[in-house]
Amino acid sequence: MSAVAVVTGAASGIGRATALRLAGEGFEIAMMDLDPAGLAETGVLIEAAGGLARPFVVDLCDPLAVGSVTREIAVTVGAPQVLVNVAGIGLAATVLETSDADWNRVLAVNLTGPFLTIRATLPLMLDRGSGVIVNIASVGGQVGIAGRAAYCASKAGLVGLTRAVAVDHAGAGIRCVAVCPGTVETEWIGKILANSPDPAAARAAMAARQLDGRMGTPQEVAALVAFLAGPEGRFVNGAALVVDGGMTAV
Repeated sequence: MSAVAVVTGAASGIGRATALRLAGEGFEIAMMDLDPAGLAETGVLIEAAGGLARPFVVDLCDPLAVGSVTREIAVTVGAPQVLVNVAGIGLAATVLETSDADWNRVLAVNLTGPFLTIRATLPLMLDRGSGVIVNIASVGGQVGIAGRAAYCASKAGLVGLTRAVAVDHAGAGIRCVAVCPGTVETEWIGKILANSPDPAAARAAMAARQLDGRMGTPQEVAALVAFLAGPEGRFVNGAALVVDGGMTAV
């Protein structure tokens, strides 16, 4: 029986790249997302590469739905050895520009969602005596980014949650690590660029954030996740690892 990894946000971007990479490492992937078409596309890519994947369409902000789907995964696929929380949303706004609804939505997806998946999955990992949880946070959880008040707050909270889970459960064989990407060229970044008055200038500015003058790729983030999920990453716990091309070095 294959080891099982749950990947949220697997319909696109870093989530898709992570699902593909972990499938290539021998994991059977349980993919969680709200986008059934995107999940189907990811599943086709995984199967074409010889891997195994099952889609689970779920609202990750719904406690009952997350609990129900996690139980379904345990019965139909197997108890997860790895959980990777990738699903997230962004918001370009200062505190003064952020509505109550926008604040609540960003916090719900970026922080409450991982809390719910961790809470649902931890008992299965504790029963086995081991497990790895990787939360995709952001450099925005480490430093301030202009016009991203709710986003930075949600990702800083996710880093804090990561450390708390590691402290509480390391003695029971659980590792919990945050990965903090810089600017990664995903569909979300593509939408931001498309809506910019000058997409070329906006792209150049985003690339210039990194010391090597380019945005990262989802595959580069997925490679770090795969390391953390594997045996070579077993001494990494409770950390917030930055993968940002040097964005936060200056």
